[in-house]
Amino acid sequence: MNDNEAIWLAQAREGEKDAFSHIVEAYQRPVFSLCYRMLGDAGDAEDAAQETFLRAYRHLNRYDPGRSFATWLLSIASHYCIDRLRKRRLPSFSIDDEEYDWWQPPDPGPSPEMALVMDEKQTRIRQLLDGLAPRDRAVVVLHYWYEYSYEEIADTLALSESAVKSRLYRARRALAESWQLQEAQMEILEPDHVERIPYETPAF
Repeated sequence: MNDNEAIWLAQAREGEKDAFSHIVEAYQRPVFSLCYRMLGDAGDAEDAAQETFLRAYRHLNRYDPGRSFATWLLSIASHYCIDRLRKRRLPSFSIDDEEYDWWQPPDPGPSPEMALVMDEKQTRIRQLLDGLAPRDRAVVVLHYWYEYSYEEIADTLALSESAVKSRLYRARRALAESWQLQEAQMEILEPDHVERIPYETPAF
């Protein structure tokens, strides 16, 4: 926490709304990004981010200055998104291995030639995330997009570190299996495969 942030938080806890607006400006991007990764819809993510900041402002008196404010804030966002996902009633490998490079978030500033491919890739990853249980999804997002440690994730989601590791392992395995299934299905539907199918009508 930098000095300005500490000052803004102290002032906000005294009821100064202008001070809290600086906090919103500083954290609106990471909070929205987390909500979007969790909910998969920009409109829902915007609503969730607004609710997150509203709840944070209302409960600033519960914030422990000895704890990371970012962790506390993202904890509020994570739990809110988990609740939203539950209301929707949605239904062994190392992710760091080269075999699973597909999962790594793309580097910033893709070339125009790669933009379409990366967009398709992110759409597929979004679909895979949608298939995870809400809390498992939060663990994956915090670990791979925010680079949170097991300890930080446990603190954010009110889990034990062993539970975080277990959920992350289970989620990574499910994601890899789903990705491989998609790859197999796409290979079957490739145009080259379609062209090899013999014509079945006498007209040809």
